[in-house]
Amino acid sequence: MTRRLGRGFFARPALDVAPELLNKVLVGPGGRAGRIVEVEAYCGADDPGSHAFGGRTPRTEVMFGSPGVLYVYFSYGMHWCANVVVESDGVAGAVLLRAATPLRGHDKMRLARGEAARRPRDLCSGPAKLCQAFGLDGSHDGADLVTADRGVSIRDDETPVPVDPVQATRVGLSKGQDLPWRWYVDGVVDVSTGSGTVGRA
Repeated sequence: MTRRLGRGFFARPALDVAPELLNKVLVGPGGRAGRIVEVEAYCGADDPGSHAFGGRTPRTEVMFGSPGVLYVYFSYGMHWCANVVVESDGVAGAVLLRAATPLRGHDKMRLARGEAARRPRDLCSGPAKLCQAFGLDGSHDGADLVTADRGVSIRDDETPVPVDPVQATRVGLSKGQDLPWRWYVDGVVDVSTGSGTVGRA
């Protein structure tokens, strides 16, 4: 039995939502699904690593809207990355989906990833890989996870949140890189390779 997460789950601070997304199930277009095993929190105006640190822009408008939608952006002119919008209307906050363990739709994920996916762990072990494997791109920016708009949702299949997730600094930032706002499930091969500074939550 699974259920879609409701709006209230997302309408909280990013630092609360992020670790609780671990072990939830991301469901994507075409029946693809994966267990979320790594996330990063971004805290809007209070976070120099957040796209919303400088205020509203056309690019970040979705982050200031309803919680429980996707904020999808193009990174370094090469890759799509997907974030879950959190907080309340008008307050920017987001959780980057960094990695997932594939559960369904492996063939579609392999096809989408192409030759880059030489091993099973290459499918979703990083934010760009995850988006490519799930077929997420700019057309999913603003998709409502609560209503499964555009075929994307996050579900709870009653797998518990890890009792002792690893907490680490975020990866690939020029500002705010010292903040320990990344969490991942210990011992899972699908976690991305960026290590950061590691501790315990």
